[in-house]
Amino acid sequence: MEPLELAVASPEPRDRLQALDVRSCLGCGACASGCPIPGTPGMEGFDPRVAVRLIAMGREAEVAASPFPWVCTSCGRCSHVCPMGIDLTAVFSLLRGLVPRSKVPGTLEKGVASVLETGNTLAIPLEDFLDTLSDIGGELAEEECPGFYVPVDSPGADLLVFLNSKEVFGDFDDLKWWWRIFYNARERWTVPSRNWEAEDWGLFTGNPDVSLVLARRKLDLMRSLGAARLLIPDCGGGSYGCRMGLKTCALEDPSRQVDSLYFYDYLLGLIDSGRIRLDPARNAGRTYVWHDACKHGRELERHFGKGYYDEPRAILTACVGPDNVVAMAPDRANNYCCGAGGGNWPMPFEKESAAHGRFKVAQLEACRADVVVVGCANCRDQLQKRLPRFFPGRCNYEVKYLWQLVAETMIATPWTPAEIAAAKERSRLQNQHFEAELDGGF
Repeated sequence: MEPLELAVASPEPRDRLQALDVRSCLGCGACASGCPIPGTPGMEGFDPRVAVRLIAMGREAEVAASPFPWVCTSCGRCSHVCPMGIDLTAVFSLLRGLVPRSKVPGTLEKGVASVLETGNTLAIPLEDFLDTLSDIGGELAEEECPGFYVPVDSPGADLLVFLNSKEVFGDFDDLKWWWRIFYNARERWTVPSRNWEAEDWGLFTGNPDVSLVLARRKLDLMRSLGAARLLIPDCGGGSYGCRMGLKTCALEDPSRQVDSLYFYDYLLGLIDSGRIRLDPARNAGRTYVWHDACKHGRELERHFGKGYYDEPRAILTACVGPDNVVAMAPDRANNYCCGAGGGNWPMPFEKESAAHGRFKVAQLEACRADVVVVGCANCRDQLQKRLPRFFPGRCNYEVKYLWQLVAETMIATPWTPAEIAAAKERSRLQNQHFEAELDGGF
């Protein structure tokens, strides 16, 4: 393999890479045996073992200049099985930081620039953001939740909630499922008007400094709004990047720690406490399987000591009943990546991403579930949109978010006339406030 030209990288990513010393690698190949890259068209000659050996020989520039760091989904299977405990996922992610920013593939670096400048990856202006929340919230109020509105910058909320740009841009149903749950649980929640992006494209582009900026923004919003808890975003990359950023902030300054709540814990708490009630009979006659997302499972377990395996299964069982749940093989920490992780959903390596998903397609064919339930936006899009195009006739399943299933199974608990009237008044005052801000040039 001939070395490739690469512009000199900044010393900081190189220092971070060297700190993750890979010279203890035994060359056993366990990492490659569990990785989907071997056998992926266009990736001949590359696998985790090859990459590690090149890095150990000081040839990291060659690896960084190849598609390998980007086609890698950061799924963590390699780190999970490494007998020497090398954090290979972190190593390969740092390779992305060695790449000149002008050569970051696809729209990822544009998304980073956008989120730093505007507070969201799609540069959605404040007026459009507020109009979308008002319109979609109004639809929900008319459909089934009288009095509902989206609280924005509401002080003293119990939950501060961040949104995914693509939801605000067009995936409106994704918003409504969460909003239905908040409505029936009588949750005191709010979203920020600025810096509301949940996704962490700093993680996708190999720029931990961007992840840190995004985490600091969340902390600042927590303080300025006086929110009690931060609801960790649901997307795998967004949630993992958020957790890593908050951890770094706390190490920098212990006073910057905040009370955060993972969305699995939140949903399970609502069910166990009786704040929402479910009717599993609505889901009778179909079988359901849980897809373990890499970042929610393996990577959280490795870096925070706990992966979310039991909680989502308990929520799923509460929604559909134990007799309607089937399992994939393998699952939990050994589960295969769907192929969308590490930014592979929006990147231009679509064929490679789909090839990664060949293992997932085989798993789903074997378990023969009617519905695949997921906890990550990129997993949902990959399973629902990309894999059926590349594996026609083999993806005979429906895909649902876990919170979608909760919202569909939930027994409605209507608000009282007094609750509706109070909410309408709060909505009126909020609209009045933001109209004044926008008229003032915001």
